[in-house]
Amino acid sequence: MTMRAAVFQGVREPLEIQEVDRPDPDPDEVVVETDACGICRSDWHAWQGDWDWIGVVPQPGLIFGHEPAGTVTAVGDDVERFAPGDRVTVPFNLGDGSCPHCRMGRSNLCERSTPLGFLPITPGAFAEEFPVREADHNAVRLPDSADPVDVAGLGCRFATAFHGLAHRVDLDPGDWVAIHGCGGVGLSAVQIAAALGANVAAVDIADEKLSMAEDLGADETVNATEVKDVPQAVKGITDSSRGMDVSVDALGVAETCRNSINSLDKRGQHLQIGMTTSEEEGSVDVPVDAMVTKEIDFYGSYGMPPAEYDEIFRMMDRGKVDPGAIVTETVGLDDVPEMIPKYDEFATLGIPVVNEF
Repeated sequence: MTMRAAVFQGVREPLEIQEVDRPDPDPDEVVVETDACGICRSDWHAWQGDWDWIGVVPQPGLIFGHEPAGTVTAVGDDVERFAPGDRVTVPFNLGDGSCPHCRMGRSNLCERSTPLGFLPITPGAFAEEFPVREADHNAVRLPDSADPVDVAGLGCRFATAFHGLAHRVDLDPGDWVAIHGCGGVGLSAVQIAAALGANVAAVDIADEKLSMAEDLGADETVNATEVKDVPQAVKGITDSSRGMDVSVDALGVAETCRNSINSLDKRGQHLQIGMTTSEEEGSVDVPVDAMVTKEIDFYGSYGMPPAEYDEIFRMMDRGKVDPGAIVTETVGLDDVPEMIPKYDEFATLGIPVVNEF
């Protein structure tokens, strides 16, 4: 049997909607019918040939899509926790469940991690169905109240921002947090920081994105095109212009990374969420001496382990966070090939989600 999928043809070549074989589950796997899947800037990174320096080298025939929600349709013989009809999501960085990091609840750092939709052995969810390896470990059962589009909005962007702000940096209520870059992950970080009780300053070059940041909880905004010195403008928001307690680079370019670090107060914390393009090739010069003399900490956030989903679901249930508020557009599978190139010029607002297959 076959199914429809958006299939990678080569670097910067348009994806093609093709008929491909439906997956059959290996003993440890479930097969999931895709109800919704976010279209992410990470898909664009892979499509344009970024990230070979971290081992991501997509080959023609690959199916992207790593922000899914769906319904289990088939179960491998060794799977114990799931059955057909269960509604699930999965983290984009799938763990094996057995390495030391997985056993300590840090499977986002699994020694044998296989990212969904970036390697041939883990085809993604821009398709009618997709398989999930080590399903008992990786699949996360959805609450009855969860809407698939909202969960796709949670995806990798919201989850990565949540893991970073709730579990990586030391963020206290009343702290000042700057978010540099208000794409999908940046807007997610704005909402999460506000929900955690922080005062939030959002930085971007587009007024419509800054307006959305305000709707999601930003207390102050800075249009980077309208100030001479972004770090000084951001510092000026705080009491006595001392600087931010936490600052987030949610874009991954050299300028936003340095602006984020230079926005911090002494003993401030920089959180890197955005990943670089081929221009930086994974490396950015940072103000090391200033980081030493101000005792600034540098943190990274890479996805989120399955165990932390329940924290988000509880906050969603209580109305504390709403990933669906960042979803600005729903499209069909046929629209995916034209949507991904829009990230060339940062032309997307919020998070687009595929919900028709």
